[in-house]
Amino acid sequence: MNIGAILLAAGASRRMGAPKQLIRFDGHSLLRRAAETAIGSGASPVIVVLGARAEDMLPELADLPIEAVINPDWALGMSASLRCGIQALLALAPETEAVLVTLCDQPFVTGAHLGALIERFRAPITASLYNSTLGVPAVFARALFPELEALEGDSGARRLIQSHSAETTAFDLPEAAIDLDSPIDLNSFSAKLH
Repeated sequence: MNIGAILLAAGASRRMGAPKQLIRFDGHSLLRRAAETAIGSGASPVIVVLGARAEDMLPELADLPIEAVINPDWALGMSASLRCGIQALLALAPETEAVLVTLCDQPFVTGAHLGALIERFRAPITASLYNSTLGVPAVFARALFPELEALEGDSGARRLIQSHSAETTAFDLPEAAIDLDSPIDLNSFSAKLH
């Protein structure tokens, strides 16, 4: 099955106060780490959607086999970046049958996790289960691409997962529960490393 990946990394990290994509972990930025994780999933092609401070982000992706796209409408929220990513994916790989959607602020998610998620994929959606909720990383069948593109605001793909919850396959991924949205999250994350 032809499954591509979209890594959403366009946000301005307002709650963090600095670009979380550039936070260092194990010698790499979260952005580079997440891109390498997406590549490690086996999905192809990998589209990385940038937006805020894209010029600072691009060097982090140098030499990786990904396609970086810049979403000019990134300030409209995650939905605009999803739309940008879907359009770029279909332009690059029109035969794509499903898409893995992932984020750069879940540092304990690995390529092996994402590969297992893809293997578990059952249409229309297979979503990660953590903290008793379903969310991304998730894989969406092509039949849902129009609904992904029609999302608005900053709620992202979770809204679509919720509206199709009865048809969604759950994939246990407790590692995805650690996400970095604020300095408090970052401090808690740093404490877990020591």
